[in-house]
Amino acid sequence: MQRRSFLKKATVGAGVAAGVTALGAPAIAQSLPTLNWRLVSSFPKSLDTLYGTPEVFASALRKATDGKFNVKVFAAGEVVPALQVLDAVQNGTVECGHTASYYYLGKNSAFIFDTAAPFGLTARQQSAWMLHGNGMKLMRELYASYNIVNFLGGQTGTQMGGWFRKEIKSPEDLKGLKFRIAGFAGQVLSKLGVVPQQLPAGEIYSALEKGTIDAAEFVGPYDDEKLGLAKVAKNYYYPAFWEGAAGLSFLVNKKQWDSLPPSYQAAWEAACYEAHTDMCAKYDALNPPALQRLLQNGAVLRKFNTSIMEACFKASQETYAEESAKNPQFKKIFDDYRAFRNMEAQWFNVAEQAFAQFSFNKKL
Repeated sequence: MQRRSFLKKATVGAGVAAGVTALGAPAIAQSLPTLNWRLVSSFPKSLDTLYGTPEVFASALRKATDGKFNVKVFAAGEVVPALQVLDAVQNGTVECGHTASYYYLGKNSAFIFDTAAPFGLTARQQSAWMLHGNGMKLMRELYASYNIVNFLGGQTGTQMGGWFRKEIKSPEDLKGLKFRIAGFAGQVLSKLGVVPQQLPAGEIYSALEKGTIDAAEFVGPYDDEKLGLAKVAKNYYYPAFWEGAAGLSFLVNKKQWDSLPPSYQAAWEAACYEAHTDMCAKYDALNPPALQRLLQNGAVLRKFNTSIMEACFKASQETYAEESAKNPQFKKIFDDYRAFRNMEAQWFNVAEQAFAQFSFNKKL
């Protein structure tokens, strides 16, 4: 539904653009307003994958509207703190933002499904649920109560499990561990004795260096290398069971969105698709060489063993059940998400996983 609607709008927009080329500057194009919006990011400029995604978006939007719709991107802390992007968009402090919605778990636990859920979907599967399942419809219903319209804003792909000062050999080793980890995954791990800490990207290194935390996860090799985490913790664990994928979102104040001309709305959606696709491709290209550099410089790659993964899966199931009992909106979205995930798992086991398990252990 969302995709078909977008294509219809884009076709209309293309017709307008063709008219401008053929006839000069028709009255309809001349009447379109010049807009200058502010977008606040949850990420620092040093993380060019995350902060850079709204810049890719802004550039695409500017070009599509002949420079009439301009969005200026502000890094975390320049206008509002990293974890207050949703609030700033909701109350109209700014017109739009770019963030990871699971940062706002405290407002509604259902926000996790816009970003990542433990043992959930991969990047491709998440996009499939959002665009061709019920994902976008359900998330739009959630955001509507916050005066916000949401759009796809990038994908990191499957993330790493993080940097640990000490080896984690069993679930017992998790007890008392002060771990920088966001939102719902923190609730899951707290069942195993972990003390979760939610910190913005810019504060992780100093907290790990000072011993305020014992371990930290962020995204993956490319971003983790930029943050310098290998300098203060050598054990690099995988996989992040809590982030088989992590979707980012563009958030727009609903009043501002409704005020846009239809052609600007179509251009906005097209720019979102471009930025969304670009982020995942960028990570897939940059993470492999970054991992090689980290290992060459002393990082030790370690895999969470089966006993840890089984304990975490059990804790995840318990947490899903608890949240479903407390929050009807969470339950509604989770029931749909779970059904889609389980069906996807059957197909990917047949095709993708069977291919990868054999093929990726070989070198061409």
